[in-house]
Amino acid sequence: MTERLHRLLTPLLVTVLAAGLGWVARPTPPRLGPHTTGDTTLAELVRAGLPDPTGHRGLAVAVIDGDTVQFAGLGDRGDGHAVDEHTPFEIGSVGKALTGMLLADLAEEGIVDPEEPLRAVLPEIAFRHSATADVTLAELASHRSGLPRLWFAHWWEPVAVILRPLAGRDPYAGQDTRWLRYSLGGARARGGEPTVAYSNYGMAVLGYALAARTGVPYPQLVTERILQPLGMTATGFHLVGAPLPADRAYGGTGGGGQTQPWRGSGYAPAGVGAWSNAQDLARLLAAMLAGTAPGADAATPRFPAGPDQWIGYGWFTDRVDGREVTWHNGGTGGFSAWVGFDRGAGRGVVVLGNTDQEVDPLGWWLLQATDPAGTSAAGEVPGPATDWRAWLLTGMLCLAGGIGLLTVAVRTHVDRLRLVSSGVWAGVLPALAYPAGGWHEVPPALWVVGVGLSAGAGALAVRRWPTVPARQGAAWWRWASTVGSVLLAAAGLVWVYR
Repeated sequence: MTERLHRLLTPLLVTVLAAGLGWVARPTPPRLGPHTTGDTTLAELVRAGLPDPTGHRGLAVAVIDGDTVQFAGLGDRGDGHAVDEHTPFEIGSVGKALTGMLLADLAEEGIVDPEEPLRAVLPEIAFRHSATADVTLAELASHRSGLPRLWFAHWWEPVAVILRPLAGRDPYAGQDTRWLRYSLGGARARGGEPTVAYSNYGMAVLGYALAARTGVPYPQLVTERILQPLGMTATGFHLVGAPLPADRAYGGTGGGGQTQPWRGSGYAPAGVGAWSNAQDLARLLAAMLAGTAPGADAATPRFPAGPDQWIGYGWFTDRVDGREVTWHNGGTGGFSAWVGFDRGAGRGVVVLGNTDQEVDPLGWWLLQATDPAGTSAAGEVPGPATDWRAWLLTGMLCLAGGIGLLTVAVRTHVDRLRLVSSGVWAGVLPALAYPAGGWHEVPPALWVVGVGLSAGAGALAVRRWPTVPARQGAAWWRWASTVGSVLLAAAGLVWVYR
């Protein structure tokens, strides 16, 4: 017993020491900073209402009530400077509402017919599937096209869409308008009775079709017909090759990771590359409330989208407590947005954040207030639902390597090659968890546990090293699997940290 305790003493000490160092260096998710700009009453309301500021870095808020508009900025842009109503944020899928308004505006002038099928609008595309050719512009605008959420023209694109966000990169990189035109020929719509199924690809196709009909590139078309008439001079598309907005907010994850902007032009009509600020979006909502915005008819509820929910062209409408709220949200790798208005109450709300922590609950909560400052809103903002995917991914990255090495290190039959490959992953997986983990959802203490576990298992492996053979089994296979494992782990580190 004494000998066994002696053998375990060093690994236990290593585990404790590594966990202590890990605690000092643990991931730190952002928290809403102390900076405040604009209306202090509104800012205090937001701070009082948020159940937990963890995962947020900066928020820009606008509340429209009749002819009154109030703004508040909370936290910072990600560079230490305060957020205000002029700070540009990525708005993601809020751009879909603009695309829907573009369809309604062009239809009002008779330039397009919403019931036109794609085969008529894009005769140059050789559609290989008749169901896709028969999709109408209205079906695209209302997510009733039957097209998938994303469409992949090449076999490797699904892998890129999964891996790029883990490293904070643009999942739409390389998917420009040329890619979209190429992909359309093989795109497959579901066919049958139209039902609402959210499709980023479908909205991208709609913007491409409207640009093709008018002969004007989509970003220019939506700027000239929607943004400029509303005076939304700070709203635009910053795609590949274009400079990013000055004095912009910097995006990041709710876990503290850094992210790149999304800039693939093929998905611009779905909101990729779209930037705006709270002041411009407040102008949009004020015009929608007044019914004076170009393409305002896009917000008219047309098709059922769920219990007490309808969709028009891009805009959703929900019946909540007897009131109809028209809204859209948006999210990119490092930003979140929500815009909504209640015509019956004459109110609108804009919320922009510079992390991927959703702001939808805050937007809905503020819209329930009855005065411009929102002083009648009761209780706290409902917290987001538990993100089990974040728990699963983060837990696997933190613990799988250490558990794997520990399992190998205590085996009777083991070789040095297996110890090497398992040891590499025991070190690499927590290193990958650091930037990629969902630390706004998962306690950073889990990473500390993973570091201690990997270090303790590594100490056991070192103790076993002199007493185990170099390899077991076929030489070429054992060497190939070990080298492949090491190269794959190194590639993962380069992918995330470069």
